[in-house]
Amino acid sequence: MAKTPVQQNTVTLSANALADAARAASKGRGLPPVHLWNPPFCGDLDMRIARDGTWFYEGTPIGRPALARLFSTILKREGDKYFLVTPVEKVGITVDDAPFVAVDFRAEGAGAEQTITFVTNMGDEARAGPDNVLRVARDAETEEPAPYIHIRAGLEALIDRKSFYRLVELAEHTEHDGASWFGLWSGGVFFPIIRSEDLV
Repeated sequence: MAKTPVQQNTVTLSANALADAARAASKGRGLPPVHLWNPPFCGDLDMRIARDGTWFYEGTPIGRPALARLFSTILKREGDKYFLVTPVEKVGITVDDAPFVAVDFRAEGAGAEQTITFVTNMGDEARAGPDNVLRVARDAETEEPAPYIHIRAGLEALIDRKSFYRLVELAEHTEHDGASWFGLWSGGVFFPIIRSEDLV
């Protein structure tokens, strides 16, 4: 009788068990110090964050926003890989694009004095500046822009379309690296979006 192949790299840990561990690790105010934790790798969990920010567990959307938020607080990035980490375990998950989506922002001031603070689908806030870089990637085939804002510890948020359109309304032409660019100021930093000469 043929034996069924065993997937050595798949974790049998349940989402509920991981959530319980995350709750225990997240006691108190603020985010848990995942950067201080280096537990052994336990394998990959069947959990995925879709490009629109939806969290899936075993192919099913996680319907409780509070649970997805809890998982997001123990998210850690190492290179191009993402993990959920507690003081005693570390499991790999799949992230289709960025782990967060920036769904809104508020802008204060103007020109070089402007500050832009983003809000993610998980309730995090990040002000664009030296520590939280805003960047725009472009699809190699379609040239369609994909804007991102750094949130924390290497974790980025994809800026949603409506917010990006609003950002473009705040953009201006500025000399940057010896050329004229169309971009945004925030936190004393100019973030280029596109060369002025490439604007149609």
